[in-house]
Amino acid sequence: MKFDLLHPEFETLPEKEIRDLQEKLWEQQWGYVRSTSAFYKEKLGVADDRNITLHDLEALPFTEKEEVRRSQEESYPFGTYIACGNEKVVRVHRTSGTTGRPLQLANSRRDVDLIAVVGGRAQFSAGLRSTDRVVHCLNYCQWTGGVTDHMTLEEAGAAVVPFGVGNTKLLLDTITDLGVTAISCTPSYPALLEKLLRAEGKNPRDLKLRLGLFGGEAGLDNLEFRTSMEDIWGFSVRNANYGMSEVLSNFASQCDYSNDLHFHGADALFIEILDAQNRSQSIQEGTTGELVCTHLAKECQPLVRFKTRDVISVTGTGPCECGRTGFRFRVTGRTDDMFNVRGINIFPSAVQKAIFSRPDLSSGQFRIVLEGAGPWDRIRVRAEAAAGLGEEAYEYARTALETAIRTFAGATADVTMLPIDSLPRTDGKTALIERK
Repeated sequence: MKFDLLHPEFETLPEKEIRDLQEKLWEQQWGYVRSTSAFYKEKLGVADDRNITLHDLEALPFTEKEEVRRSQEESYPFGTYIACGNEKVVRVHRTSGTTGRPLQLANSRRDVDLIAVVGGRAQFSAGLRSTDRVVHCLNYCQWTGGVTDHMTLEEAGAAVVPFGVGNTKLLLDTITDLGVTAISCTPSYPALLEKLLRAEGKNPRDLKLRLGLFGGEAGLDNLEFRTSMEDIWGFSVRNANYGMSEVLSNFASQCDYSNDLHFHGADALFIEILDAQNRSQSIQEGTTGELVCTHLAKECQPLVRFKTRDVISVTGTGPCECGRTGFRFRVTGRTDDMFNVRGINIFPSAVQKAIFSRPDLSSGQFRIVLEGAGPWDRIRVRAEAAAGLGEEAYEYARTALETAIRTFAGATADVTMLPIDSLPRTDGKTALIERK
């Protein structure tokens, strides 16, 4: 059977052949890291001289984000974990800094090309084609979501309109004038565009977009949210862009046959999923835990057993109907976003699913309010009412959303209803937690 894939010779490889390829790549990468990275020479000590296979990887310690940050503070700007000379650096990005001081991310030409290839698979899997004209609306100011994701869109074969963020009126005109067929942005951004269109008495469907490619925020595995966006805009919603700046910009996305994410980067990353005791588990359907990534082919800033803080659940390992053989998963939360309510660990994504489950009552915009250091006795939420919902219905909406949150998150909630458009829309990542 012939499948519509960007790299069919790789994307259809059986599991054993993928593992054999990874072992070969890791043998080269391990030799490179232990000979060029001052960070890992110091961190691993005696392990530096051992012949570590992927099977033996558990013998090595984890790399924590704070270690990497301290490395850069001590040896600014790229840290002691840079493994090549400055002359090889061709692009520098920076993390958003939402969980600490921003990291400076260096990439060589080889790194840039590899990131584009893997990300191109993700965008193609999500439905982007050479016949598309896609407007890219992520911040180009050093964030990898700008230039790097732009390159992945081009790698998929599409014509890219590099719009960036801001000037939404011009954006809407550009979509119409250029006959744009797809948009690449965060999933919260269309709400900002919808607000402007609504103020002008226009219908989002009039833009005739066929595809929405989203990433950078949680919530896209919630079918109610996706269905609501598709009903409003008339385009297909795809979770097209999962990754992290320190590791690889985009290495997972959906396909036409699954709501879950395909892992597209087996020739760039070795994946582990940790249990509650930080032990690596076999990757099979039902496996849940923290995602740990090891570079198999990174030149500038290679990482070994990097703890991403993302919690994922594996949903499938056999070949998908699309033909791809990489495992499939969902992101269920982040260990650093988790907070505790009466002994129950709560992820913001669970609250988000609850809010999205009632589009008749809420616009989908909300914030979790955490006062003090915790733990807390309940989940306090400020939620916007749905368009057209009168204040007389707020009390019913409040109790219904509290029930939904208790169902999805497992803890008591205290919801305050707000009129629609009370919470700010952003053209970047939207923070779901307000700490006071």
